[in-house]
Amino acid sequence: MPDATGPTPPDHDRVAASARRKVAWRVLPLVLVMYIIAYLDRANAGFAKLQMKEDLGFTDDVFGWGFGLFFAGYLFLEVPGALLVEHWSARKWFARILVTWGACSMGMALVSTPNQFYIARFLLGLAEAGFFPGVIVYFTHWFPRQERARALSIMLLAVPGSLMMGSQVSAILLEQSWFGLAGWQWVFIVEGAPAVLLGIAVPFLLTDRPRQATWLTREERDGLEETLEQERRDAAAITGQVTLRQALGRRTVWLLALGILMTNTGGYALLYWLPTAVKGMLEATGSAATNPDVLDWIGLIYLCGFAGVWVSGRSSDATGDRKWHCVAGQVGTGLFLALSVIPGQPWAVVFAWLCLTGFFAYFWITPFWVLPTLALTSSAAAVSIGFINMCANVAGTIGNPVFGSMKAIGLPDAAGLLLLAMCYGLGGVFVALIQVKRGRGSS
Repeated sequence: MPDATGPTPPDHDRVAASARRKVAWRVLPLVLVMYIIAYLDRANAGFAKLQMKEDLGFTDDVFGWGFGLFFAGYLFLEVPGALLVEHWSARKWFARILVTWGACSMGMALVSTPNQFYIARFLLGLAEAGFFPGVIVYFTHWFPRQERARALSIMLLAVPGSLMMGSQVSAILLEQSWFGLAGWQWVFIVEGAPAVLLGIAVPFLLTDRPRQATWLTREERDGLEETLEQERRDAAAITGQVTLRQALGRRTVWLLALGILMTNTGGYALLYWLPTAVKGMLEATGSAATNPDVLDWIGLIYLCGFAGVWVSGRSSDATGDRKWHCVAGQVGTGLFLALSVIPGQPWAVVFAWLCLTGFFAYFWITPFWVLPTLALTSSAAAVSIGFINMCANVAGTIGNPVFGSMKAIGLPDAAGLLLLAMCYGLGGVFVALIQVKRGRGSS
């Protein structure tokens, strides 16, 4: 019976559950849309290349370096971007990022020389830098520790989802010649514009902190802020125990860093060169290989990748295993990618291998990012994740120029794809060597 002297205190569990639901529905859909646009704008050059190469006369070497320079620009503002979200304003920083990367993506339609292509790609990476690490920091403002992995896995659905949708939109745009502009130019204009529009809207749609959320009740705001503040105090009490220098002296940190460096060396190159490789495979088997045909097949491969993210997240949560799920994704990608280049196979068989490649290429990601918290102490993980993520992005500057150079000297796509398959496999070997303590989501 309520106390006659005052209102009954709200039930803590009920208030917390209500706050979680509201945050999930308010924050995650918008972040998901932003990441879909981000990934499409970084990757659509691979789709546009199908037509750009002929129109502009660029060599494969030019495309390889241009694809890689995106990641060189990306590295410059990655850490400052995360700090700005923490100490300034997520909505203002994300708005700046969206508008500038959208403008840079649309500006790709104006390139006509290799140097212009290089500059445009570098500026696009510079403009988008800080978004992914900024989102990770932003999640710490809204999601308690035990809920962040699930929030991240939902966001990562944007990667294959973006590529799946982008391939279909790009297929349509490549066929257009509105106002005298080529189809590849419309790919950049149309797919870059949503970033600018969303950037203008983000300050009105996004909320920086729970205490500013008018869509939460006072009890929900106070409870969520209290939970998150306690986690920050706990983290501050232990992160000082391990410096970056000490963390870099640990074998596990280097295995994780080398694992993702090798995997992403293969993965980022596959992202940009898969449309080119699929076109060559279709031609080799005597199948129709127009640009729309190629991108239709690509969309189905990325649909399998979407399924891979979903299945991996549910399976690794259900079993508590992260390490072997990650290794299975890495090794599986390498194996099926290698099988796809065996000569003499009909297109139906090649496509089956590519679908399995797509499934496993996105199967390993979510389990991987849980591993640092399982294989390292909390303080070591906190100071190591930034270094590991830096290695993940450095990989983009390696695989793309190497693949482009291999094509430029006359090596077939199969040779390049086999190299990428080996990178995936080697990444799996490094992760397999990590020791994960039993009882903590262990192997």
